[in-house]
Amino acid sequence: MDKTDKKEDLKKANAQEQSGTECGAVCGAESYNFNVIGHYKGDLSQKFGVPRQSRLVDIPGEIHFSPEYWDRSAFKGLEQISHLWLIWVFSENKKSEKFQPTVRPPRLAGDRRIGVWASRSPNRPNQIGMSPVELRGFRWDKEQGPILEISGADLVDGTPILDIKPYIKYVDSIPEAESGFASDKPQAKLEVTWDKSVEDVFEENELDQLYSILAQDPRPAYQDDPERVYGMEFKGKNVKFQVEAGVAEITAVEEL
Repeated sequence: MDKTDKKEDLKKANAQEQSGTECGAVCGAESYNFNVIGHYKGDLSQKFGVPRQSRLVDIPGEIHFSPEYWDRSAFKGLEQISHLWLIWVFSENKKSEKFQPTVRPPRLAGDRRIGVWASRSPNRPNQIGMSPVELRGFRWDKEQGPILEISGADLVDGTPILDIKPYIKYVDSIPEAESGFASDKPQAKLEVTWDKSVEDVFEENELDQLYSILAQDPRPAYQDDPERVYGMEFKGKNVKFQVEAGVAEITAVEEL
């Protein structure tokens, strides 16, 4: 190949890059397929009520693995790990056909837009999430295979898991990091009340979890109607509540 041919090839590559055709990874056209290694099992079966970030609420859950990953050697060393990164899929979020460059974070009351790259919104080109969680235990079930017992996930029951990695504090913890509008941990917004009938349905630790979830105020930022009754699926029950003057009152617990 002479210098003239090289120049022509370079011109062609530049033209393809500018036109957005046949340029593969340069134009973002490259794609990858990922295997689901397992699924999350938890007490919240719908998006409403799921904490907006991991570790805000101490909710127990489990990771169940697909049969092809039932190899004991893959779990060797986990007994020395206290926290994990979960890489997962926003499976309950409807993906937009067109790229949405800005979003309205609930933390900003839903009335201010910021760039998607400056947020953790599920409305992303690739619906991938990542969450640090506490690893509380590991067991092997004869029928269900390996199970990781975790706490603090912000996931819906059934969420597909793509990967699991150890949390390494000397590289993953950055105390001096700046986080924009989400620099500080949100404080509990609501008091939560219920009557004796609710205590007859749930155990004490379950009530603690329920209190923590509702105290974070799962309502959309634009809703503030004291007459509105909300329903949240928790532990196989439909928990109904209303919010007025900073207090969430559980009004009923129904079977699903």
